[in-house]
Formats: sequence, C-alpha cells, structure tokens
Amino acid sequence: MATMADVARSAGVSVATVSHVLNGTRPVLPHTRQAVLDAVDALGYTPNTLARSLVTSRTRSIGLAVSAISNPYFTEILQGVEAAALEAGYSLLIADPHDDPAHERKVVQLLHERRVDGMIVAPSAHPHDLVAYLGRHEVPTVFLDRVLPEKARFDQVCAENEGPTARLVTHLAGLGHRRIGLVAGLPGLSTTSERITGYRQGLAAAGLAHDEDLVVSGNSESAGAERATVALLSLPAPPTALVTANNAMTIGALRALRREGLAVPDDIALCCFDDFAWADLFSPRLTAVAQPSREIGAQAVRVLLDRLAAPDRPARTVRLPCTLVHRTSCGCPEDQDHDRAADARSAGPGRKTEPSALSAHSAQSALSEKGTAS
Repeated sequence: MATMADVARSAGVSVATVSHVLNGTRPVLPHTRQAVLDAVDALGYTPNTLARSLVTSRTRSIGLAVSAISNPYFTEILQGVEAAALEAGYSLLIADPHDDPAHERKVVQLLHERRVDGMIVAPSAHPHDLVAYLGRHEVPTVFLDRVLPEKARFDQVCAENEGPTARLVTHLAGLGHRRIGLVAGLPGLSTTSERITGYRQGLAAAGLAHDEDLVVSGNSESAGAERATVALLSLPAPPTALVTANNAMTIGALRALRREGLAVPDDIALCCFDDFAWADLFSPRLTAVAQPSREIGAQAVRVLLDRLAAPDRPARTVRLPCTLVHRTSCGCPEDQDHDRAADARSAGPGRKTEPSALSAHSAQSALSEKGTAS
C-alpha cells in the first residue's frame, strides 16, 4: 500500500507539501498541486483518515440527526446535506431520532462519541435534554427546519412558515371561502406554531374572524390528520376549505374527505404546506407551498462549516423563501402555463423528474403512516 512518503518521492516534493495538498492546510502552486494529485492517482494512494484525525483533532465528518427514514420531507433535506458535505470533503454519520426526545438525546450523544466535527439536528418538540447536552459539551451544531428559543446559542436554518401559510389562506379567501379550516402539526414544534400564526395572519388580511374551532391538531401524521379532518367536518358550520400543514397530513385529510364522500374541490377546497413528489399527479392536482428542501440541507452544511472555521462568531438564523405551486385543488381552473412556471420555480438544482403516472391510492400508500413533522 502506497504511503504519503511514496507520493512525495514520486512527485518530487516534501511530505509536508503532500499533506498541504491533500488537507488544504496551505496554498500550493498549481503545477506542484497537480504533480501531487497525479502521483496520488498513479500510486493509488488512500489517505489514512484515522491517522489524520489524531494529528488534526478533526475527523472531517458531520453528524446528521433527522427523521429521514420516517419523513419524506427530510429525505430531500438529507440529499442536500450529503451533496454539500461531499463537496466540502466531509463524510456523514446519520441517525434517526424518530422525533422522540429521549431517543434524540441518545443518538446525538452517540454521534458526538464518534468525534464528528459538528452536528446538524432537526430537534423534537421537547428538546430540553438535547439542548443541555450540546451546550454542556460545546458541540458545534446547526438546528435544521425547526427553530428554538435558544437561537442566541445555536445556528439555525429553516424555511419561511408564516408568510407562505398566510398566502394559502388569502388565496382561498379570494376564491370566496369564509370558513377555512387548518389541520395543524405536532404541538411544540416551531413549524406548527409559525404556520398557525401565518394562518391567523391570512385570516386577518382577508378580513375574516378567527374561529378556534377551525384549528385542529393532526399531530403531523396521516392518521391524526384524518381524525382532525373528520372533527372539522362534524362542526355545525363545517369549513368550505382546508389548509393542511404538512405532506403526511394532506394524505390523511384526503382520506377523510373520500370516506365522507366529499370531492375536492367541488365540495371542499384544499391547499397544503409541503409540496411532494406526487402532488402534481393527484386528481385534482394539489395546490401547495414548496419548501426548498435540498437548499435547506446544503445551507445547513455551509453554516456549520462557517461555525467550525470561526467558533466565536455570533449565532445566526437563516430562513429560506418558499414557493406557492398553484394547481387545481383550491378550486382554480387549469392553467398549464402558470403551472409550468411555478413548477420550474419550486424545482431546485438536481430535482428529479417525476414519474409520468401514479394513482392517488399508490401515492397515499407510499407516504409513511408514522409521524412526519416538518
């Protein structure tokens, strides 16, 4: 197996120069850098990551704790994190906290014990133990998607929530709806509280009174949203339009409406927060707020790398804008040109082309019944 000394001899440089080229610790002349890279390629040299970490106290690895397995939304964020980390020369160690505070604290400790250089975490609704652990051990951390009151202590990256939710409400009000229901997410999450705030802002902007009975928690999951939708439909004066606050709850709401024999949008209009792969393939096609999921993940990596480079810099919260993808479930007619433009705006770099056909039943089955808070 080739060593760094073998690379240095082949390239005609010192071992220190090889180290600078491979680790990026000091600028090297372009022709010297190329000679080293050519020697590395010719000899098949593989850097000893463990040895390097012992010398530098850095493993060039990032711990990522998000519910990527149970949440399709976080799967796209993971892709953004992975691409940005790889580009920066970092590897990922991934753990799924399942949105459970006790499990969350455990997996973060395990990642920390693997000596990751920093962490990116989507905190649960009750992250007190998590925050205490990260603060006590001074772990460089970026909170993802959900923001915490402790924002002065940690960097955070998330999407805008209030304005986009308000826009859904004002759009429905503009179509003549006066009783607009909200299937809200898991209590305790910042995304839930911010989307409720946005819902109220939208009502106020449209001159509509806020009715507490029209806001029901779906606990950020499909089954919970199905129950919440049934409760809304059972009101003496049920809503004529619904806003669902994440992708899984949209599926639950649709299931409840179908069970009650109601057609969207003829009997009830529907708009949702979180665009997802099959939203354009339902009948009717779902009007949705699209979050820049992959860019959120990539931005989290960039913020973490900034923190590692300057540990004493002030903490910051980065919010990324969302896009309203206008389709037909709200009750608007087909507008192909508008749809194509909206889809283009919501599709980030590398967004995959969606399959040409998918039934609503298959799409509903494909989304997990587990909690999918976002």
